[in-house]
Amino acid sequence: MAVPKKRTSKSRKGMRRSHDALQFKAAVQVCPDCGEMKLYHHVCESCGSYRGEQVLDVE
Repeated sequence: MAVPKKRTSKSRKGMRRSHDALQFKAAVQVCPDCGEMKLYHHVCESCGSYRGEQVLDVE
């Protein structure tokens, strides 16, 4: 089994995890129904529509 020989420092751990906070800002679009920002190929969380159809009932 692979076991690390030395303890990973806080600095090295932080450098490895630096990409965890990044978000895909280019993969969003404006919902054509309500105008809110939503991810591509996902149901809009504010109005519940997907590709012009009402999929979820949002209160």
